[in-house]
Amino acid sequence: MCELLGMSANVPTDIRFSFSGLVKRGGETGSHEDGWGIAFYEGKGYRSFHDPKASVDSEVAKFIQQYSIKSKQVICHIRKANKGRVCLENTHPFSRELWGQIWSFAHNGQLKGIKNKLLSGYLPIGTTDSEYAFCWVLSQLRETFPQKPKSKVKVRKLIERLCREVAEHGIFNVLMSDADNLYTYCNTKLSWLTRQAPFAEAQLLDTDVCVDFKEETSSTDVVTVIATEPLTSNEQWTKMVKGEFSVFSSGKKMYTGIR
Repeated sequence: MCELLGMSANVPTDIRFSFSGLVKRGGETGSHEDGWGIAFYEGKGYRSFHDPKASVDSEVAKFIQQYSIKSKQVICHIRKANKGRVCLENTHPFSRELWGQIWSFAHNGQLKGIKNKLLSGYLPIGTTDSEYAFCWVLSQLRETFPQKPKSKVKVRKLIERLCREVAEHGIFNVLMSDADNLYTYCNTKLSWLTRQAPFAEAQLLDTDVCVDFKEETSSTDVVTVIATEPLTSNEQWTKMVKGEFSVFSSGKKMYTGIR
């Protein structure tokens, strides 16, 4: 299985600490060595980095660990290939435009029969069931709402319904973002934690790195990190339950639905 990492914050925030822990699982402390990718939102802008190499061996991953890119929304993925060959076009996160915004998507799991669903407006570039599912979700969003609706609740309800429908095809742990919101769906494994004042030290599980967030943050910062497995040893992570759909924005959990 693959592993996911997401972040939602109320101020542009550096994710290098969490990313350094995840990178180790891409070929050193874990077997997720079939590529990796990371996507950053900066206002309406979007930048992403991908590499089909294992993250522990990737010069691009080393660059990300050394270069501070601050963002309010981040999605990251390390891959253990099940379907689809190991190549650049099959690395997550995938991205597409909808309503004048860049949407990004990363998935952990396998989806049987997902490619029987009809697509309209979006086509996959690679061969993964993950990218196909992403294209189908966006197809449904565009078909239902050709123009961006004013109601955020209508969008959230439709995304939740679509996630639950995709989950009927197998394992569907997912992070998806439209720059303003981080949508999550847990089918088997996802955990999260929120860091806010009073800040404390955090110790990574996969490498001997510790950060005192009191020295790195202001008293008003709010940062939520979501991961397949907890990344730190001395913080209280909350496990999501099966069928939990949640929305995070500006570092806070805005909605949770469980079925």
